[in-house]
Amino acid sequence: MSHVRLGINGFGRIGRLTFRSAFTQNANKAQVMHVNDPFMDVDYLMYLLKYDSSHGRFAHNVEKTDGGILVDGHKVVVTHEKDPKNVPWGKSGADYIAEATGVFTTKESAGLHKQGGAKKAIISAPPKDDAPIFVVGVNHEGYNSSMDVVSNASCTTNCLAPVAKVLHDNYGIVEGLMTTIHAVTINQLTVDGPAVGGKDWRAGRASGANIIPSSTGAAKAVGKVIPDLNGKLTGMAFRVPTTNVSVVDLTVRLDKATSYDDIKATVKKASETDLKGILGYTEDAVVSQDFLTWPESSIFDANAGIQLSPNFVKVVSWYDNEWGYSNRMVDLAHHMAVQDGNLA
Repeated sequence: MSHVRLGINGFGRIGRLTFRSAFTQNANKAQVMHVNDPFMDVDYLMYLLKYDSSHGRFAHNVEKTDGGILVDGHKVVVTHEKDPKNVPWGKSGADYIAEATGVFTTKESAGLHKQGGAKKAIISAPPKDDAPIFVVGVNHEGYNSSMDVVSNASCTTNCLAPVAKVLHDNYGIVEGLMTTIHAVTINQLTVDGPAVGGKDWRAGRASGANIIPSSTGAAKAVGKVIPDLNGKLTGMAFRVPTTNVSVVDLTVRLDKATSYDDIKATVKKASETDLKGILGYTEDAVVSQDFLTWPESSIFDANAGIQLSPNFVKVVSWYDNEWGYSNRMVDLAHHMAVQDGNLA
Protein backbone atom coordinates (compact mmCIF):
# COMPACT_ATOMS: atom_id res chain seq x y z
CA MET A 1 0.00 0.00 0.00
CA SER A 2 1.27 3.50 -0.80
CA HIS A 3 2.11 5.85 2.03
CA VAL A 4 0.94 9.24 3.22
CA ARG A 5 3.89 11.49 4.12
CA LEU A 6 3.27 12.77 7.63
CA GLY A 7 4.53 15.67 9.67
CA ILE A 8 3.79 15.91 13.39
CA ASN A 9 3.54 19.26 15.16
CA GLY A 10 3.75 18.76 18.92
CA PHE A 11 5.36 15.66 20.41
CA GLY A 12 3.08 15.15 23.40
CA ARG A 13 0.93 12.08 24.05
CA ILE A 14 -0.95 12.08 20.74
CA GLY A 15 2.01 13.31 18.72
CA ARG A 16 4.27 10.52 19.98
CA LEU A 17 1.64 7.81 19.61
CA THR A 18 0.74 8.96 16.11
CA PHE A 19 4.46 8.59 15.40
CA ARG A 20 4.48 5.09 16.90
CA SER A 21 1.38 4.12 14.92
CA ALA A 22 3.08 5.07 11.67
CA PHE A 23 5.92 2.65 12.45
CA THR A 24 3.77 -0.19 13.84
CA GLN A 25 0.00 -0.54 13.40
CA ASN A 26 -0.08 1.68 10.31
CA ALA A 27 3.39 1.12 8.87
CA ASN A 28 1.77 0.15 5.57
CA LYS A 29 -0.07 3.47 5.36
CA ALA A 30 2.26 6.23 6.54
CA GLN A 31 5.81 7.52 6.73
CA VAL A 32 6.75 10.18 9.25
CA MET A 33 9.00 12.70 7.54
CA HIS A 34 9.25 15.49 10.10
CA VAL A 35 8.54 16.25 13.77
CA ASN A 36 8.37 19.79 15.12
CA ASP A 37 8.34 20.55 18.83
CA PRO A 38 9.71 23.81 20.26
CA PHE A 39 9.92 22.59 23.85
CA MET A 40 12.22 19.56 23.73
CA ASP A 41 15.63 18.95 22.22
CA VAL A 42 16.40 15.89 20.11
CA ASP A 43 17.83 13.82 22.98
CA TYR A 44 14.75 14.34 25.13
CA LEU A 45 12.47 13.67 22.16
CA MET A 46 14.24 10.37 21.57
CA TYR A 47 13.92 9.41 25.22
CA LEU A 48 10.15 10.06 25.27
CA LEU A 49 9.74 8.15 22.02
CA LYS A 50 11.67 5.11 23.25
CA TYR A 51 9.98 4.73 26.64
CA ASP A 52 6.31 4.99 27.56
CA SER A 53 4.73 4.22 30.92
CA SER A 54 1.46 3.07 29.35
CA HIS A 55 2.50 1.47 26.07
CA GLY A 56 5.97 0.17 26.83
CA ARG A 57 9.19 0.43 24.83
CA PHE A 58 9.22 1.50 21.19
CA ALA A 59 10.26 -1.64 19.33
CA HIS A 60 12.46 0.10 16.77
CA ASN A 61 16.04 1.32 16.70
CA VAL A 62 16.26 5.09 17.27
CA GLU A 63 19.47 7.04 16.68
CA LYS A 64 20.42 10.69 16.61
CA THR A 65 21.59 12.09 13.28
CA ASP A 66 22.34 15.46 11.80
CA GLY A 67 19.09 17.46 11.69
CA GLY A 68 16.90 14.78 13.26
CA ILE A 69 16.67 11.10 14.14
CA LEU A 70 16.95 7.76 12.37
CA VAL A 71 14.31 5.11 13.01
CA ASP A 72 15.50 1.79 11.59
CA GLY A 73 17.54 3.85 9.14
CA HIS A 74 14.66 6.10 8.06
CA LYS A 75 15.44 9.78 8.66
CA VAL A 76 12.89 11.96 10.42
CA VAL A 77 13.71 15.67 10.41
CA VAL A 78 13.33 17.36 13.80
CA THR A 79 12.82 21.11 14.20
CA HIS A 80 11.91 23.42 17.08
CA GLU A 81 9.75 26.21 15.68
CA LYS A 82 7.00 27.86 17.74
CA ASP A 83 5.17 29.43 14.78
CA PRO A 84 3.55 26.91 12.39
CA LYS A 85 4.27 29.03 9.34
CA ASN A 86 8.02 28.76 10.00
CA VAL A 87 8.16 24.95 10.03
CA PRO A 88 9.82 23.85 6.74
CA TRP A 89 7.52 20.91 6.04
CA GLY A 90 8.02 21.19 2.30
CA LYS A 91 11.78 20.66 2.51
CA SER A 92 11.34 17.38 4.39
CA GLY A 93 8.49 16.15 2.17
CA ALA A 94 5.81 16.21 4.89
CA ASP A 95 2.46 16.74 3.18
CA TYR A 96 -0.18 16.00 5.86
CA ILE A 97 0.41 17.49 9.29
CA ALA A 98 -0.88 15.99 12.52
CA GLU A 99 -1.49 19.19 14.45
CA ALA A 100 -1.07 17.73 17.94
CA THR A 101 -0.08 20.72 20.06
CA GLY A 102 -3.62 21.42 21.29
CA VAL A 103 -2.93 25.08 20.52
CA PHE A 104 -3.68 25.54 16.82
CA THR A 105 -7.29 24.38 16.70
CA THR A 106 -8.87 26.62 14.05
CA LYS A 107 -8.78 26.65 10.27
CA GLU A 108 -6.80 29.87 10.34
CA SER A 109 -4.15 28.83 12.87
CA ALA A 110 -3.71 25.22 11.71
CA GLY A 111 -3.78 26.48 8.11
CA LEU A 112 -0.49 28.28 8.76
CA HIS A 113 1.26 24.96 8.15
CA LYS A 114 0.66 25.46 4.44
CA GLN A 115 3.04 28.42 4.46
CA GLY A 116 5.84 25.99 5.32
CA GLY A 117 4.99 23.73 2.39
CA ALA A 118 2.42 21.37 3.93
CA LYS A 119 -0.66 20.44 1.94
CA LYS A 120 -3.20 19.70 4.69
CA ALA A 121 -3.52 19.77 8.49
CA ILE A 122 -5.43 17.43 10.79
CA ILE A 123 -6.26 18.82 14.24
CA SER A 124 -6.02 16.24 17.03
CA ALA A 125 -8.86 17.84 18.99
CA PRO A 126 -12.34 19.26 18.45
CA PRO A 127 -11.95 22.52 16.51
CA LYS A 128 -12.67 25.92 18.02
CA ASP A 129 -14.39 27.02 14.79
CA ASP A 130 -16.30 25.44 11.92
CA ALA A 131 -13.48 23.24 10.64
CA PRO A 132 -14.92 19.96 9.31
CA ILE A 133 -14.99 17.15 11.89
CA PHE A 134 -14.44 13.55 10.80
CA VAL A 135 -14.71 10.25 12.63
CA VAL A 136 -13.19 7.43 10.60
CA GLY A 137 -15.78 4.77 9.91
CA VAL A 138 -18.69 7.14 10.47
CA ASN A 139 -18.43 10.18 8.19
CA HIS A 140 -14.90 10.27 6.77
CA GLU A 141 -16.27 9.71 3.27
CA GLY A 142 -17.52 13.30 3.48
CA TYR A 143 -13.97 14.62 3.07
CA ASN A 144 -13.19 16.36 -0.20
CA SER A 145 -9.99 17.87 -1.55
CA SER A 146 -11.17 21.46 -1.06
CA MET A 147 -10.74 21.01 2.70
CA ASP A 148 -7.29 22.14 3.86
CA VAL A 149 -7.84 21.82 7.63
CA VAL A 150 -9.97 19.14 9.30
CA SER A 151 -10.46 17.80 12.81
CA ASN A 152 -10.16 14.19 13.95
CA ALA A 153 -12.73 14.99 16.68
CA SER A 154 -11.92 13.79 20.21
CA CYS A 155 -11.04 10.33 21.50
CA THR A 156 -14.44 10.09 23.20
CA THR A 157 -16.36 11.12 20.08
CA ASN A 158 -14.40 8.47 18.18
CA CYS A 159 -15.63 5.88 20.70
CA LEU A 160 -19.20 7.11 20.91
CA ALA A 161 -19.99 7.87 17.26
CA PRO A 162 -19.61 4.32 15.85
CA VAL A 163 -21.90 2.90 18.55
CA ALA A 164 -24.42 5.70 18.10
CA LYS A 165 -24.37 5.15 14.34
CA VAL A 166 -25.21 1.46 14.66
CA LEU A 167 -28.01 2.11 17.14
CA HIS A 168 -29.46 4.98 15.16
CA ASP A 169 -29.25 3.26 11.78
CA ASN A 170 -31.03 0.18 13.09
CA TYR A 171 -33.37 1.39 15.83
CA GLY A 172 -33.47 5.19 15.73
CA ILE A 173 -32.17 7.20 18.69
CA VAL A 174 -34.85 9.52 20.08
CA GLU A 175 -32.57 11.01 22.74
CA GLY A 176 -29.69 9.95 24.92
CA LEU A 177 -27.23 10.73 27.69
CA MET A 178 -23.57 9.73 27.66
CA THR A 179 -21.10 9.45 30.51
CA THR A 180 -17.45 8.76 29.84
CA ILE A 181 -15.37 7.37 32.69
CA HIS A 182 -12.10 8.82 31.49
CA ALA A 183 -8.47 8.26 32.43
CA VAL A 184 -6.43 11.25 33.62
CA THR A 185 -5.02 13.63 31.04
CA ILE A 186 -2.11 16.04 30.98
CA ASN A 187 -4.16 19.08 31.99
CA GLN A 188 -4.89 17.59 35.43
CA LEU A 189 -2.76 18.06 38.54
CA THR A 190 -0.97 15.48 40.68
CA VAL A 191 -1.81 17.35 43.91
CA ASP A 192 -4.42 19.99 44.71
CA GLY A 193 -3.65 23.31 43.08
CA PRO A 194 -4.99 26.02 40.78
CA ALA A 195 -6.78 24.40 37.86
CA VAL A 196 -5.30 24.90 34.40
CA GLY A 197 -7.17 27.87 32.99
CA GLY A 198 -8.68 28.63 36.40
CA LYS A 199 -12.30 27.98 35.44
CA ASP A 200 -12.93 24.34 36.36
CA TRP A 201 -12.02 24.30 40.06
CA ARG A 202 -12.59 20.55 40.42
CA ALA A 203 -10.02 19.90 37.68
CA GLY A 204 -7.42 21.34 40.05
CA ARG A 205 -7.90 18.59 42.61
CA ALA A 206 -5.40 15.73 42.89
CA SER A 207 -5.91 13.42 39.91
CA GLY A 208 -4.52 10.34 41.66
CA ALA A 209 -6.78 10.64 44.69
CA ASN A 210 -10.17 11.60 43.27
CA ILE A 211 -13.01 10.77 40.92
CA ILE A 212 -13.61 14.16 39.31
CA PRO A 213 -16.83 15.17 37.50
CA SER A 214 -16.09 17.13 34.35
CA SER A 215 -17.75 18.53 31.27
CA THR A 216 -17.29 17.15 27.76
CA GLY A 217 -18.55 18.17 24.36
CA ALA A 218 -18.03 14.70 22.92
CA ALA A 219 -21.70 13.70 22.85
CA LYS A 220 -22.87 16.97 21.33
CA ALA A 221 -20.09 16.67 18.72
CA VAL A 222 -21.69 13.46 17.48
CA GLY A 223 -24.43 15.71 16.10
CA LYS A 224 -21.84 17.29 13.81
CA VAL A 225 -20.65 13.90 12.65
CA ILE A 226 -24.15 12.38 12.34
CA PRO A 227 -26.39 15.39 11.61
CA ASP A 228 -29.57 13.44 12.30
CA LEU A 229 -28.48 13.17 15.95
CA ASN A 230 -27.88 16.89 16.37
CA GLY A 231 -29.54 18.00 19.61
CA LYS A 232 -30.41 14.43 20.63
CA LEU A 233 -27.30 13.59 22.67
CA THR A 234 -25.40 15.27 25.46
CA GLY A 235 -23.04 14.04 28.13
CA MET A 236 -20.54 14.46 30.93
CA ALA A 237 -17.32 12.89 32.13
CA PHE A 238 -15.80 11.46 35.29
CA ARG A 239 -12.01 11.65 35.41
CA VAL A 240 -10.67 8.66 37.33
CA PRO A 241 -7.19 7.78 38.71
CA THR A 242 -6.00 5.55 35.87
CA THR A 243 -3.33 6.46 33.32
CA ASN A 244 -5.03 5.22 30.17
CA VAL A 245 -8.15 3.48 28.76
CA SER A 246 -11.62 4.94 29.18
CA VAL A 247 -15.18 3.74 28.76
CA VAL A 248 -18.39 5.23 27.39
CA ASP A 249 -21.76 4.60 29.06
CA LEU A 250 -24.53 5.54 26.63
CA THR A 251 -28.18 5.46 27.73
CA VAL A 252 -30.70 6.00 24.94
CA ARG A 253 -34.39 5.95 24.22
CA LEU A 254 -35.00 4.13 20.96
CA ASP A 255 -37.70 4.75 18.41
CA LYS A 256 -37.96 1.06 17.44
CA ALA A 257 -38.63 -1.52 20.15
CA THR A 258 -36.04 -4.25 20.34
CA SER A 259 -34.32 -6.73 22.66
CA TYR A 260 -30.82 -6.44 24.08
CA ASP A 261 -29.89 -9.70 22.39
CA ASP A 262 -30.87 -8.18 19.05
CA ILE A 263 -28.74 -5.10 19.77
CA LYS A 264 -25.76 -7.34 20.56
CA ALA A 265 -26.20 -9.26 17.32
CA THR A 266 -26.51 -6.05 15.33
CA VAL A 267 -23.38 -4.50 16.83
CA LYS A 268 -21.44 -7.74 16.40
CA LYS A 269 -22.36 -7.84 12.71
CA ALA A 270 -21.28 -4.21 12.24
CA SER A 271 -17.96 -4.96 13.96
CA GLU A 272 -17.31 -7.74 11.46
CA THR A 273 -18.42 -5.87 8.34
CA ASP A 274 -18.87 -2.12 7.74
CA LEU A 275 -17.08 -1.02 10.93
CA LYS A 276 -14.41 -3.70 11.11
CA GLY A 277 -11.23 -2.24 12.55
CA ILE A 278 -13.12 0.70 14.03
CA LEU A 279 -15.76 -0.91 16.25
CA GLY A 280 -14.85 -4.00 18.23
CA TYR A 281 -17.06 -6.45 20.10
CA THR A 282 -16.43 -8.63 23.14
CA GLU A 283 -18.40 -10.94 25.39
CA ASP A 284 -15.44 -11.58 27.70
CA ALA A 285 -15.33 -10.48 31.36
CA VAL A 286 -12.96 -7.60 30.62
CA VAL A 287 -11.66 -4.62 32.61
CA SER A 288 -9.91 -1.46 31.51
CA GLN A 289 -6.32 -2.76 31.37
CA ASP A 290 -7.42 -5.41 28.88
CA PHE A 291 -7.73 -2.65 26.28
CA LEU A 292 -4.32 -1.06 26.70
CA THR A 293 -2.77 -0.36 23.27
CA TRP A 294 -5.96 -1.55 21.57
CA PRO A 295 -6.20 -0.16 18.01
CA GLU A 296 -9.96 0.06 17.52
CA SER A 297 -11.80 3.29 18.31
CA SER A 298 -14.53 1.59 20.33
CA ILE A 299 -15.01 -1.91 21.75
CA PHE A 300 -18.61 -2.81 22.60
CA ASP A 301 -18.86 -4.71 25.89
CA ALA A 302 -21.82 -7.00 25.22
CA ASN A 303 -22.21 -8.21 28.80
CA ALA A 304 -21.93 -4.80 30.48
CA GLY A 305 -25.07 -3.25 28.97
CA ILE A 306 -28.56 -3.40 30.44
CA GLN A 307 -32.11 -2.85 29.24
CA LEU A 308 -35.10 -1.50 31.15
CA SER A 309 -37.73 -1.75 28.43
CA PRO A 310 -37.86 -2.50 24.68
CA ASN A 311 -37.18 1.19 23.96
CA PHE A 312 -34.78 2.10 26.78
CA VAL A 313 -31.25 0.71 26.93
CA LYS A 314 -27.77 1.35 28.28
CA VAL A 315 -24.75 0.22 26.27
CA VAL A 316 -21.08 0.25 27.25
CA SER A 317 -18.03 0.60 25.01
CA TRP A 318 -14.32 0.76 25.88
CA TYR A 319 -11.54 2.73 24.22
CA ASP A 320 -7.83 3.26 24.57
CA ASN A 321 -8.16 7.02 24.52
CA GLU A 322 -4.53 7.39 23.35
CA TRP A 323 -3.73 4.53 21.01
CA GLY A 324 -7.07 4.07 19.27
CA TYR A 325 -7.31 7.80 18.61
CA SER A 326 -3.72 8.06 17.34
CA ASN A 327 -4.36 5.25 14.88
CA ARG A 328 -7.33 7.18 13.53
CA MET A 329 -5.09 10.23 13.01
CA VAL A 330 -3.03 8.14 10.60
CA ASP A 331 -6.10 6.52 9.02
CA LEU A 332 -7.70 9.90 8.34
CA ALA A 333 -4.48 11.33 6.87
CA HIS A 334 -4.16 8.30 4.60
CA HIS A 335 -7.78 8.57 3.47
CA MET A 336 -7.29 12.26 2.67
CA ALA A 337 -4.14 11.51 0.67
CA VAL A 338 -5.98 8.82 -1.29
CA GLN A 339 -8.78 11.25 -2.14
CA ASP A 340 -6.26 13.95 -3.04
CA GLY A 341 -4.20 11.60 -5.20
CA ASN A 342 -1.16 12.38 -3.08
CA LEU A 343 0.31 9.08 -1.87
CA ALA A 344 4.02 8.40 -2.10
